[in-house]
Amino acid sequence: MFFLIAGEPSGDLLGALLMRALRAAEPSARFCGVGGEAMAEEGLASLFAMSDIAVMGLAPVLRRLPLLIQRIEETARAVLAAAPDVLVLIDAPDFTHRVAQRVRRARPQLPIIDYVAPTVWAWRPWRARAMRTHIDEALAVLPFEPAAFRRLGGPPCAYVGHPLVDRLAELTPSAEEETRREASPPLLLVLPGSRRAEVARLMPVFGEALAILARRFSFEVVLPVVPQVEADIHAALASWPIRPRLATQAEKYTEFRRARAALAVSGVVTLELALAGTPMVVAYKVAAVEALLKFLVRVDSFALPNLVLGERIAPEFLQEQATPQALAAALAPLLGGGAEREAQRRGLERARALVLSAGPSPSAAAAARVLAHLRVAPR
Repeated sequence: MFFLIAGEPSGDLLGALLMRALRAAEPSARFCGVGGEAMAEEGLASLFAMSDIAVMGLAPVLRRLPLLIQRIEETARAVLAAAPDVLVLIDAPDFTHRVAQRVRRARPQLPIIDYVAPTVWAWRPWRARAMRTHIDEALAVLPFEPAAFRRLGGPPCAYVGHPLVDRLAELTPSAEEETRREASPPLLLVLPGSRRAEVARLMPVFGEALAILARRFSFEVVLPVVPQVEADIHAALASWPIRPRLATQAEKYTEFRRARAALAVSGVVTLELALAGTPMVVAYKVAAVEALLKFLVRVDSFALPNLVLGERIAPEFLQEQATPQALAAALAPLLGGGAEREAQRRGLERARALVLSAGPSPSAAAAARVLAHLRVAPR
């Protein structure tokens, strides 16, 4: 029997796919734990509503702290009462690892697997060594993470593939779409983020960058809109000199496959662009108080394709570096074509190969690692 704990919507989706893969390998597999709607559809009766623990940010966590502490204790007791063969933590380390610490003290022989290794390579690196007390293996979704865990003295870590691999067909351009990429006017994707703070900080800068580019190029602009920031996008567009065509989330990948280049916020979207082979310029701005914490960040690069390759193939601009002039200057050779664009496209092909190196199914690879611990665990 498998006890799974997911603490946020993305983890719920991963958990559902993992349950399906475990059941395919072990038809008699049984599950219990904490999850959301996706895991419920796979047969999980959640111990409590996942929304109780799906909180982010200091203030929301402090407001809900008594309930979070209660849910940690309740979950740990449920694990011990269920006596599973394996405990799988799925993301949400601030919650799941506290459960794991309590379970490890009470039942030290129970295998505990952490699916989606925490980003110790970028933030609070001391967590890697601390994980050795309560994690038997971390499952990474980025190919450079196992080496980072070794370097930082963490538990064993295996790369199982990024969840985006399951959507590879949607991100791979057809011959016709590749032809559109080279046609005129070129299509430029603008991706300002899915959070209100990101949109507020980047939309004015992105708009000015496009105005500078428009003095040199004729191009078409497409901006995929996430529903939760649609009103913010429309408000910001009032000051833009160029009106983009807005696309829905259902249309997003079609535009990824057709675009000549992209101006994007840092995040998972840059990995989506890399898998689609879309050259990009990446920008990010954080609040002043967050910028003061930059001494805690241990990476020189923040764009995922650059991190995957260990070299800066995509131009990236952070904080005060993300000016309209700098973004426009970096985008110009990508829109116009030439050596810089071709060099980045070759780099993106290498990044794609590394992301795909764990095989065609991240969920199946993760299930295989979980089952390996089940088969060697003492009975």
